[in-house]
Amino acid sequence: MSMLGQLIITGISGTSLLDEEREFLEKENIGGVILFSNNYESPAQLAELVNQIQTTRKEYPLFVCVDNEGGRVFRFKTGFTKFPPMMELGSLNSPKTVFECSQIMAKELKACGVNLNLAPVCDIVNNEQNKVIGDRAFGKDAETVSKYISSVIRGLQTSDILSCAKHFPGHGCTTKDSHFDLPIIKKPLDELRNEEFLPFIKAIKSRVEFLMMAHVIVEDINPDLPTSLCPEAYQILRDELRYTKLIISDDMQMKAIADRYSYEEAAVMAINAGADIVEYKDMEFARKALDGLKKAQKNQELKNETIVDRYNRVKSCKERNLKEYSPIYIPELSKVVGTKASIEYVEEVKAKIEELNS
Repeated sequence: MSMLGQLIITGISGTSLLDEEREFLEKENIGGVILFSNNYESPAQLAELVNQIQTTRKEYPLFVCVDNEGGRVFRFKTGFTKFPPMMELGSLNSPKTVFECSQIMAKELKACGVNLNLAPVCDIVNNEQNKVIGDRAFGKDAETVSKYISSVIRGLQTSDILSCAKHFPGHGCTTKDSHFDLPIIKKPLDELRNEEFLPFIKAIKSRVEFLMMAHVIVEDINPDLPTSLCPEAYQILRDELRYTKLIISDDMQMKAIADRYSYEEAAVMAINAGADIVEYKDMEFARKALDGLKKAQKNQELKNETIVDRYNRVKSCKERNLKEYSPIYIPELSKVVGTKASIEYVEEVKAKIEELNS
């Protein structure tokens, strides 16, 4: 059985699985699928799609993940309960409200078969020019952001949705957006330790199952390599912050990486540096990455012990969290997704936010 496929999360093209996509997932033993708005029409269609995806599983189910942060980063627009941005939720000064919103979010995702939410955003918006994070963060200082991180992680993970803290080592002090360019952070490492790292430390203490590595250069860590390709950045997480669970790259198709490295080369660099999983929005690039990894394994650029280490971490996560699998029973969905009670609860929360801002 191929171990390399388990180190890849790929996107798919539409609202149902194409034969060649099914074949790739099954034949290569792919670790997971990431879903976007182009994969979504309705809760029932989503559940059907996830059922199709999971027919390709081998020993354990695939990770089925989405960026469902609330606010503007919310892939499933219609049918699901819509949440305000985290910056607005944070303004209520109520970790309990954040926990309850995360629970509702998790129950709705789980009902449709999603098992991993790429949230919470642990970044601190301490640069007013930062538009990429903005209101996706809980606040503008470490204390405010840290206060809500465990509420999201507990809300998701106690409701059977794996949580992913992002974007280490912090994307809130940048001006450039790594979707389009490579941000450079000139802040000294000690300052990052005393501020940017703190919400991630909170996430680790809250037993978060995934942590996402950003595509940024931190001059004090390595002036030449983005953190996602840089062994020193992973060492900080493993050795200094004592994080033992999964590290996933941000989307490897972002221009911060794709403009500077080939897909094959970047995948090998990321896994060698310390990533457990590399993520691609489009399957054509996931295929290239896998080819690169296979070639590197063959020529010993990627050592077997490295592959086994990453694979075992993925397997351990699935063993602990995804052992019990059954297909989604679609007629039950309306009892859980976008219910009147959930919508009314969120309306009350929005009213409180408005009252606060008036």
